[in-house]
Formats: sequence, structure tokens, C-alpha cells
Amino acid sequence: MSRTFISWNVNGVRSVERKGFIDWLVKSDYDVVGLQETKVADHAILSEALRRPAGYRSYWHGAKEKLGYSGVAVFTKKEPKSVRLDFGQTILSGEGRVLELDYGDILFLNVYFPNGKASPARLEYKLTFYREFLRYIKNLQANGRSIIFCGDVNTAHHEIDLAHPRENEKISGFLPSERAWLDEVETAGFVDSFRHFSNAPGQYTWWDQKTHARERNVGWRIDYFFISTDLLPRLKRAFILPDVLGSDHCPVGIELT
Repeated sequence: MSRTFISWNVNGVRSVERKGFIDWLVKSDYDVVGLQETKVADHAILSEALRRPAGYRSYWHGAKEKLGYSGVAVFTKKEPKSVRLDFGQTILSGEGRVLELDYGDILFLNVYFPNGKASPARLEYKLTFYREFLRYIKNLQANGRSIIFCGDVNTAHHEIDLAHPRENEKISGFLPSERAWLDEVETAGFVDSFRHFSNAPGQYTWWDQKTHARERNVGWRIDYFFISTDLLPRLKRAFILPDVLGSDHCPVGIELT
């Protein structure tokens, strides 16, 4: 029996709810759906339909430090053995950026990685978050866990992953230091699921709204599913859903047996 996992930066969960998110979720019938940038600090304020959509449990981690900012959520058909959002005295616990669901055979981490464009300080925050997250999942891996992590990584890995690489070499999101971290992720034994199947250009997950870039497919692939190498025999497919609207990002997904 296969399971399908989805990741989507919704750029505001109440916004996508108004655009038909609940209908899309229920009709699509995916097993696990991770959302980033929910912009909700306390999910208790949300509608009943959003907190308890038909057939799903939902789990939320909001940014208490700043209202209307960051935030992640997971909708799942199967109840996990445990859910973690407190990672102790570490950067991973702040800003509502990480939700970990333990399904026994798989640890699923839904992550909204920081954006480094605002200032040098935020870039350093992003790089620190990167380092601590990789250290964390390497420890999980060393303990024998099979890992999926997904989300808006806020970095395009290779030139093929954005429409205009030369023009963005000095922009956060395509800096050598950011891309080097993705190299480290792969060296540590994690596989970019989409590139495992496809080396096709023009496959993007985010488009600038101000310039109407989506209509011209001038985008970036910054939303990923990485899996630990032990899960490769179970990976059936990886895909991008560019026709699903409602955000400046589109959903991405994988199917595992």
C-alpha cells in the first residue's frame, strides 16, 4: 500500500482556505499534507473546517514571537505515534518552523526554512538554522531512523533550479554558502526526490507575483522533498503540481510504498 506526501507553502492558510483549500485537500485524498507559512500563531482561532477537515487530523506550530508570521501545519489521515514541535534550547524551536511526526517506520519533518534576503542578520540566522537542522537529522539517521523532510528550503540548489541563475548569483536564495548546505545534505545521505527522477529544466515551485512570473514560468525550485537513502527502494515517484493555484508557491509531492 502506498502513501502520498505533499508539501506546500501556502503564504497564509486563511487566504488559501478562501480559495478552496479544504475542497482541494479532501478531493485530492493525499495521506499527509505539510503546509508552510501558515501565518497563524494560534490555530484555535481558525475555522472548524480548517482544524478538522473530513478524514484528517491536523497539527500546528505557530510563531508566538511574531503574529501573522511563519508557521507550519500537517494534515494527516493516519495518527502519528508522536508529534514534536519543541526541540529544546535550539533555533529549531523558534518562529514556528518545524513539525515532526513519528509514524514508526518513518519520521516526517515539515519545515519552513528561513529566508535570508531581508538583511545580513537574517542570512546568518538562515545559515545557523541550516547547520542545526542538518546536525539534528544526522543524529536521527545515526539512530537508525528513516527520514523524510520537506518544505520551503528558500534556496535553489543548482542552475537548473531557477530561470535566471547568472542574475541571481549574489542574491540570497542562490548564494554559494546556501547551495553548499544542500550539497552537505546530499553528502549526508539524503536524496532530492524530484531530481532522482527528472533532470528536466523549467520545473519550478515559486514565482514572483509582482512581475507575473508564473504566467511566463520564470521561477525557482525552492520547495523540496528529501528522503534518507534507505527509503529509495520505496520511492515510487516525485512530482510538482504547478497547476494548483492559491499561493506564489505550488505543491510538491512524493509517493512511497
